[in-house]
Amino acid sequence: MRDLSEIRVDIDSIDQQILKLYEDRLKLADEVAVYKIANHKNVYDKKREQEKLDALASLASDDFTKKGIQELFEQIMSGSRKKQYRMLAEQGLMGPINYTCVEDFDFKGKTVVYQGVKGAYSQAATLAYFGEDIENFPVETWREAIEALRTGRADAAVLPIENSTAGSVYENYDLLMENDVNIIGEQILTINHCLLSVPGSDISKIRRVYSHPQALMQCEDYLKKVHPEFDVISLKNTAMAAKKVCDEGDCEAAAIAGSINAKLYGLHILEENIQDRKDNETRFIIVSGEKKYRKDAKKVSLCMELANEKGALYHALSHFIFNGINLSRIESRPMKDRAWEYRFFIDLEGNLQEEDVLHAIRGLQEETNKLRILGNY
Repeated sequence: MRDLSEIRVDIDSIDQQILKLYEDRLKLADEVAVYKIANHKNVYDKKREQEKLDALASLASDDFTKKGIQELFEQIMSGSRKKQYRMLAEQGLMGPINYTCVEDFDFKGKTVVYQGVKGAYSQAATLAYFGEDIENFPVETWREAIEALRTGRADAAVLPIENSTAGSVYENYDLLMENDVNIIGEQILTINHCLLSVPGSDISKIRRVYSHPQALMQCEDYLKKVHPEFDVISLKNTAMAAKKVCDEGDCEAAAIAGSINAKLYGLHILEENIQDRKDNETRFIIVSGEKKYRKDAKKVSLCMELANEKGALYHALSHFIFNGINLSRIESRPMKDRAWEYRFFIDLEGNLQEEDVLHAIRGLQEETNKLRILGNY
């Protein structure tokens, strides 16, 4: 048996040969890019690559080597494409992103829409982001908020997109894809749920509790373990629940909502901070009809659709790895019109002015079924 150090010498020698051959191959990729530029051809030729992978794999001596050869050459060809994308970008031949960079947004005299009623967490997020002086109004549903934006009744909309304990608000992901809107900002709001009822009531009298499904989920331990006797009823909004309790004036009814609603609807706080996690936060997105982003924006949101085939997500993610981009979030969402196919929603760190971000986006534009930029904020 040979010594390990001796074996490693041979490995190093082979690696140097591979390195030299890889660099030679990349030089040929330059020639390929020049040809494709001159002849207006796409960089990604899926049929050609698959044929080459099959041909190389057929030369392997066993199944393990076959799989290794396929993976190796998939990466080699992927690197070649990425170099071609950069060359195309240098020639100004990649598709535009159709977003405009601005120093800041001017919301003076603008109107903002949110879902719910006065006192909703969405209104609290609106005031936290825009300030107390902004004109704002509520609508019943998130879809109506987008419609108000689309028709010009509002200049921006505030939508919850994710909660730190209950997860994503999937309907709003769908609305982003169904409408030509753009995320221009976000507001993270700490959620402190209170149990509210009419003056003169106390916890021992409560039989029914109203709130939004997300809020009920966030207070699950409190409702199931501390007060399993409560009859839990879902409504469209936490503030709507508070308003209902106020309107009914029933001492057996309570709402789970923010403390702002106690003053707004004349309710009594029976108990505070009843959510399961005390670090409960909701991320709201600020949505506009204009495709603009601030110069100092640090997060890009994308949505991509991939072919339903092995390695599709792996290869898509390679564009972020190759360009040194950190992903802060990735989530899949079923496509309504195609069974068992998914969209992937991705948040990444970066700005649309950065070359690495643009290179990743441009590669994905060619190699995914569909790519959409949802915003830079």
